[in-house]
Amino acid sequence: MKILIDAMGGDNAPLCVLQGAAQAAAEFGDGMTLALLGDEKAIRDCAAENKIDLTPFEIIPCSEVVDMHDDPVKAARHKTDSSMIKGLTMLKNGEGDAFVSAGSTGALHVGTSLIVRTLKGIKRPALATPMPGAKQNFLLLDCGANAECRPDMLNAFGTMGSVYAEKVMGRKDPQVALVNNGAEDTKGTPTYREAHQLLKANPCIHFAGNIEPRYILDGEVDVVVCDGFVGNVVLKLTEGVAKTLLGMLKQVFLKNLITKLSYLGIKGGLSEIKRMMDSEEVGGAPLLGAAKPVIKAHGSSKAKGIKNAIRQAKTCVANDLCGTMQTALNALETKPQA
Repeated sequence: MKILIDAMGGDNAPLCVLQGAAQAAAEFGDGMTLALLGDEKAIRDCAAENKIDLTPFEIIPCSEVVDMHDDPVKAARHKTDSSMIKGLTMLKNGEGDAFVSAGSTGALHVGTSLIVRTLKGIKRPALATPMPGAKQNFLLLDCGANAECRPDMLNAFGTMGSVYAEKVMGRKDPQVALVNNGAEDTKGTPTYREAHQLLKANPCIHFAGNIEPRYILDGEVDVVVCDGFVGNVVLKLTEGVAKTLLGMLKQVFLKNLITKLSYLGIKGGLSEIKRMMDSEEVGGAPLLGAAKPVIKAHGSSKAKGIKNAIRQAKTCVANDLCGTMQTALNALETKPQA
């Protein structure tokens, strides 16, 4: 198994990418080759300065970098020797089994669609992010790749999310829900009302109906479906609320000696909540619907986030996620709608 890594993508590249890759190689590198794509001199200089052993890695030189401000389409078509586009091209050509990048979401999405291509029946890949819930974590998609979606796209997201929940998250008969402003099937915009009917008739999933935003974090369902605009708002609002609440709790416990002593009794529980809300624990969001595994790590990822994104890529390859997903999508086309 060969995982291709964009060494120049993200706010903290190449240092955190190299550190994360080194941690991945040490912790779960058996049977896996890691290839770093980027400016070879920058990679070697950074490794030497920070005492990172490059022996476990293959280095693939690239002369260009996709900037966060680059036009996604122009970058995909013209920056062919960049670490991102070259990595996607190698993935397409079978020179790697998965690709990991913390670079521009727009460029990665467009590059994946134009170069790696999508599974049959999928118009555009969706970013899928595992999120923490009160009872269990769940998968949110789309969380930023497609701001506007047609009903059939939302239906396909439900199928892809269900396959991911089963194959990667280990869920049996995963429950799929559609984000809406009410539980009734008459709620929402025309797009969401039609999507509800398609998901309800989808023979490849277990549809739990609409779910209101206030119940999403309960963790009662395994997959939560929405368009990329709504999903990105849900994702960032959740991250913001978690950060704010943890900060407020910290201030409460620092008030006086008694509150500080009280904190010692629940320190372990609060640390666990903080860990659960940490995006670095997840590592990245797979672009579900891509013909081969593409993992988008957070742009601000540190070493732990990159390591876990690589772990996620390895899991996707080991479970033949894309092949299983194509089988489910084929079944959706051939099975009669309920």
